[in-house]
Parts: sequence; C-alpha cells; structure tokens
Amino acid sequence: MSESSRKETTSTRVAGPPVRRHGPGAGASMPAEKALNFGPSAKKLLRRLAPHRIGLAAVLLLGILSVGLSVLGPKLLGQGTNLIFEGVISKKLPPGLTQDQVISGLRASGQGAQADLLSGMHLTPGIGVDLDALGMVLLGVLAIYVFSSVFGWLQAYVLNEVVQKSMYSLRQGVEHKINRLPLGYYDKMQRGELLSRVTNDIDNVAQSLQQTFSQMVTSLLTVIGVLVMMLVVSPMLTLIAVVAIPLTIVITTLVAKRSQKLFVAQWKHTGELNAHIEENYTGHSLVKVFGRQAETNAVLDSKNQELYQASFGAQFVSGIIQPSMMFVGNLTYVAIAVVGGMFVAGGSMRLGDVQAFLQYSRQVTQPLTQLGSMANLVQSGIASAERVFELLEAEEQSADPIAAQSPRGGSGELVFENVSFSYSPEKPLIENVSLTAEPGHTIAIVRPTGAGKTTLVNLIMRFYELDSGRITLDGVDIAAMTRDDLRQRMGMVLQDAWLFGGTIRENIAYGRPEATEEEIIDAATATYVDRFVRSLPEGYDTVLTDEAENVSAGERQLITIARAFLAKPNVLILDEATSSVDTRTEVLVQQAMAALRSDRTSFVIAHRLSTIRDADLILVMDAGHIVEQGTHDELLAAGGAYFELYNAQFALPVDDGP
Repeated sequence: MSESSRKETTSTRVAGPPVRRHGPGAGASMPAEKALNFGPSAKKLLRRLAPHRIGLAAVLLLGILSVGLSVLGPKLLGQGTNLIFEGVISKKLPPGLTQDQVISGLRASGQGAQADLLSGMHLTPGIGVDLDALGMVLLGVLAIYVFSSVFGWLQAYVLNEVVQKSMYSLRQGVEHKINRLPLGYYDKMQRGELLSRVTNDIDNVAQSLQQTFSQMVTSLLTVIGVLVMMLVVSPMLTLIAVVAIPLTIVITTLVAKRSQKLFVAQWKHTGELNAHIEENYTGHSLVKVFGRQAETNAVLDSKNQELYQASFGAQFVSGIIQPSMMFVGNLTYVAIAVVGGMFVAGGSMRLGDVQAFLQYSRQVTQPLTQLGSMANLVQSGIASAERVFELLEAEEQSADPIAAQSPRGGSGELVFENVSFSYSPEKPLIENVSLTAEPGHTIAIVRPTGAGKTTLVNLIMRFYELDSGRITLDGVDIAAMTRDDLRQRMGMVLQDAWLFGGTIRENIAYGRPEATEEEIIDAATATYVDRFVRSLPEGYDTVLTDEAENVSAGERQLITIARAFLAKPNVLILDEATSSVDTRTEVLVQQAMAALRSDRTSFVIAHRLSTIRDADLILVMDAGHIVEQGTHDELLAAGGAYFELYNAQFALPVDDGP
C-alpha cells in the first residue's frame, strides 16, 4: 500500500481489547456506513480495468464500427422509402414531361400545395419504382446490419474477457489483502460482513460491469453517431431533438442523487443480514439451548425489514428514470413527426428523410433511456465497489524488514524485555513484562480471563506489534524477522479446534504437507489420534465435514494437537489445548507432550491447574503484570495468588451436616 493510501485510510486499531463477535445474535448493531463517494470510487474501479488497455481499445473500436454501421441503416432505409414513394408518384404523372413542367402546370392550375409537395422529390414522370436501385439499397441495408451485429458480438466477447480478468485480479487482490491485515481488523469485523464483501459485493461489481459497460459505450457512441446523421439530414429537426437531451440529463441527475444513499444502505444491510444469519447458523445449538429463537427471529425480521425497505426504495427511485425519459422521448417523437410532416408538405424535405429522422430520434432517445435504466445497476455496482475498496485500503500490518534476520540455532529460547502493549492508550494491558523462557522449558501462564494471558502469546506470534520493549527468539528480535520465518518456528494449538473440510490425514499434515505417511502416523500415535482413527471405517481417509461434526470435540482437539506435533516447532504454544478432552485422555496427552517438549520451549495457557503441575515455570498474571512466578510447589508454599486459585479449584465443599 502506498504512503498516500495509508494517510487516506482510517485506522483499524481497535478501541479496546478485541471482542470476537461470532456468537449467536452478536453484532446486532453495526456502525453506519459512510455515504457513497461515487466519483472517486468509480475512478478506482476504472483503474482496475487499466491493465487491459488493449482489450478496452478493442471494445471501443468494435463499438465504433458496430454503431457506425447501424446509424447508416435508417439513412439507407429512407432512401429506399424515397424510391418507392417517388416511384409510385412518378407512375401517376403524364409521361414525356419533366418534373419542372409538371410542377409549373400544377401551380398554373392553382394547386400550389401539391406543387410544393412534388418540388421536394426526385421524379421521372411516367416511370415507376426503380426495382434495381431498390434492390441494391436493401442489400446494402442487410449487409450493414449483419456486419454491425458481428462487430457487436465481438465487442461483447472481448469485454467479457476484460471484465472477468479484472474481477479475477480483484479477487486475488482481496485474498492477498486478507493475508496482510492485522489480527485487530478481524477482531472488529463481523465474519459474515467480511464474507459479504468478499463474495456478494465482488459478484455484484462483476455483474454491474458486465451488464453496463458495453451498453454504456454503445449508447454513448450511438448518441454521437445519431446526432451527426441528424445534422446531415436536417439541422432544423436536430434542434428539436437536442432539446430533449438536457432534460433527460437533469432527470437522471436528480433521481440518481436520491438513490445513491439508498443503494449504499441496501448493501450495508445485506452485509449485516449475512453476518447475523452466519453467526446464528454457527451457534444454532446455543440458540436452542437458551431458548432464544424468538429473539433471534426478531433481530432477523428487523434486519430483513431494513434490507427490504432500502432495496425497495433504491429500485423504486432509480426505476423512475426510465419511464420519465420514455415520456420525454415520446414527446420529442411527436414533435418531430408533426414538424417533419410540415416540411415534407412544403417540399423542403423528402418523405424518406423524415422517416430516417424519426428512426434517428428513437435511436437517440433509446440509448439515453437505456443509460437512465442502467443508473440503478451502476450505482449498485459502485456501492459494492466502495465496500471492497474499503477492505483493500484498510491499514495493513507493518511490512517485514528488508534485511531480515534469522536465528541460526533452533533451541527456542524466548526472552521478554520490558514488553508493554495495549489495545487502547487509555487502557494499558501489559506493562513492562520481562521473563526468560529457557530451551526445553515449559512456561505456564495462569490467571482469570482478561489478565492478558492470550495477548501475551499473540505478541510472541506477532499478531500484534509491541508498544515498547522487545521479544527475542534465540537472540534475534522477532521484529527483525519475517513473519513467515517466525511462525514457521512456532506451533500453536488453540482452544477452538479449527479443522477444514478434508481427510484426517490432510488435516494432520496441514503444517507439513511434505510429511511422509510414517511421520503422520507417528504424530497421530503420539497424540492418541491413531487409536480412534483406526475405529473409523475410512481410517485416515475419513473426510471431515466443514464443521468437523462427524468427530467429537475432544477428537477434533486431538487432531489439532497432532498437527502441531508433526510440525516439530521450536516453540510450542498451547492455549487451553486440552479443554475439550476428558481427564483420562488429558493425562495421556500430557505424557505425549512431555516427549514433544524435549529441547523445545513451550507456553501453556490453562485454567485447569492440574495440567501445569509439571511446568518448569508458572507465571501468574494480573492486570497485565506478572505478580508471581515459580514452580508449582514454590507457588503453593508462597500462599499467594496461585495458592488461592489452586484451592478454589480443588478445595472440598464444607459439609454443614444435616
């Protein structure tokens, strides 16, 4: 992202500790989107098409050829009408006379109106319709329309390729952007809202470009070409037709301004509705357990009603454009027909020219009407494009250092030196934390929720950047390393077991795709995954569903632990990793972890203190500070905060007697 873009982009830093809104009914109210900035967003969208300049030039050239030929059609058809009409009139005139003699005779007999009518024609008295000339005109018209259609088809083909390649590039850009966004962005963005921008909004941009770009080019070229031909046929009638153009522009502008905000609201409410549905689908069991179906449905009805009102208003207001412009076009058509008829009667125009001009008047109002009818699609597409650009212009995580350093050893020594961090300057979270994690040691972090335990681990992974101090890995500041290098040396098992739709084998090998079958089975055996996988009909080829509901929560957790085992990291981070397994399995997993932790640094976050008795160092955190540290026995003997936590978990209830 350029420096100027960074200055224009609103900071995505959260105002407090991250709140993950993935629960049922979460995020019932979202901040209102800003009003659509149509011009800049449209320019950004057009810049997305810039790499395909050759294709766009071809679209323009083919459009000029197609429109240029099509506007010649009415002129030639008018010539055919003149041949037929004047041939019929000529047949009825006395043969052997010239046109001037016939006209003079009519004036002499007092038939001045008929004389004026004939004076504007090309007549040969006594001779009928020139069929050869008429045939050539019709063949010319046929050829013109055939080639015009071929060029139009080629234009649509090239444009489709340009649009689809541009959208392919846009999707790639969004994918790359998502990987460069800091964790704080996801903490404040609802998952359904983000998915709506990545899918619905990009699809809407593609559809809008596909349906409107070619038509806009064709319509604009048609207006220009038709105006030129109208001037050639009759400058006077052209003045009548041109009067309607400013009127249609005024109507379009007034209506478009009103509908812009409605289209922004439409896509904003679409994103909110998607977020609500996605969250409640994910937590549908929880909704039923607490009997919150009625409240959830009420929120859904409210958001659905908001979307309905915004969509109805946007479509209704923008839909006013087309009938209004059709009305103006019909008035113009009538005016041209009346004035043109008077010109023909006065001999200043031929009938075929008036016919051609009437066709041109339709051709000039039709594209204007089409441009008006496309206003809703254009505004909808730009509104979606702006939402996508907001994502693309969000503040990214800091770039990796150019001259990145990399630890030479792989022992996994981690040192915190006066580390401070906060989500908001007004609310410090971690202040001046210093500690050393020796290679092969297990560091346990305990304390109530909100004390900064998980945040401390996130700082190790560089999900967030430090406010002050530094963290070193094997003597190298992690800020001087690339994130990929740092995270390849880390293994992390979260409380929420994340598995993707694929086989159990693929999920275990996610961190090391090149791992052999033997290594996968060894890791599964060490973490007691192998024993339940063997009982499945398909074994390691068992395909997990999207939510991995065909295995238990504990089995899902074991698979994620096996994945970390297989990666063989220098530093292992376990964030409540055994919270979903039963007590017996937990003991087995702890034994396996003891072997894994050999020559590796391990950080264990746990509320269940029984899982950290054997830790080399236990850190007790409170309000972002380390208030106690030591071994299990040392902390119990000290009788401090750890002693209180331990007794709270394991003290027997007092028997008050009968």
